[in-house]
Amino acid sequence: MDEFDFINKVKPDRIFQQNVKVAIGDDAAIYESSHGFHQVVCVDTMVEGVHFLRNLSSPFEIGYKALAVNVSDLAAMSAIPLYYFISLAVPSNWNEDDLIEIYEGMKKLSEEYKMDLLGGDTVSTSDKLVITVTVIGEVEEGRKTLRSNAKNEDIVFVTGTIGDSAAGLAILLGQTSIHNESLKRYFTEKHKMPIPQVKAGRLIGDLKRASLNDISDGLASELNEISEASHVGITIDKDALPLSDELLTLQSTSLLQDWALYGGEDYELVGTTSPDSWEKLTKDCNELGIKITKIGFVDSSHKEVMLKSKNQEYIKLKKSGYNHFKKS
Repeated sequence: MDEFDFINKVKPDRIFQQNVKVAIGDDAAIYESSHGFHQVVCVDTMVEGVHFLRNLSSPFEIGYKALAVNVSDLAAMSAIPLYYFISLAVPSNWNEDDLIEIYEGMKKLSEEYKMDLLGGDTVSTSDKLVITVTVIGEVEEGRKTLRSNAKNEDIVFVTGTIGDSAAGLAILLGQTSIHNESLKRYFTEKHKMPIPQVKAGRLIGDLKRASLNDISDGLASELNEISEASHVGITIDKDALPLSDELLTLQSTSLLQDWALYGGEDYELVGTTSPDSWEKLTKDCNELGIKITKIGFVDSSHKEVMLKSKNQEYIKLKKSGYNHFKKS
């Protein structure tokens, strides 16, 4: 594979953002930042055999998800996605057609948000495929949805439904058997091609104050991060967890709870805001058809994350979920 010929094949044929002054073609890209905005930058790496399995996902799906997980981080910062960079470390068993499909997967998502590909790097490696994506967005000065923003008596909320991605992974790995093909497609697509909650993140950023996390490592882990950063306790109601009708058809209560609390990779948003702001947020979300659910409250009388069951029993939720070096 010729590197320069490959670059020409994946080079975008148009630019979405007028702030781009120099795109792909020089040693570096140049873009002009917007007045009154802060730049938001994040990076994520996906490693074959750790974050995806080649026999279970197409190159297109792998590329789509590699960009989606980064855009989800921007959503948690209430940022507008603008640009992205791709770095690939490619072993010899991946060919040019595979790599072009990876770029096509990213292109599908980038077109939805009008993100411009501004460059990257491609190198060879002797082992597994490694994809590193860097995304850049912008957020208005003064708009911050930091983990440290939670306050006593805040409402704790989550967008969408949780646990579907973990169910999809269990199906792909053969750990759960589902004979209904429609249900199987629903769960596996939730895992392979998550939808970043950018619109919800922007609405939440409109509030006077809010904390946010995207659900990548599991609800329990994300809540603990907010709890630790804000120095508050959080209590959530087990019966309030938003589970999809599809997930409820599986009927295994303990498994559903594990998937919802610890499964991760739903890429929904979990956060907190004041009771007054919660009323505005639910109204705004309803108008745009965004599902959002109150699941608990912030309690500064303790510093832990607690799960309340129907019979008023309380269980401490540890900061566990997906970890890149162990599975808990």
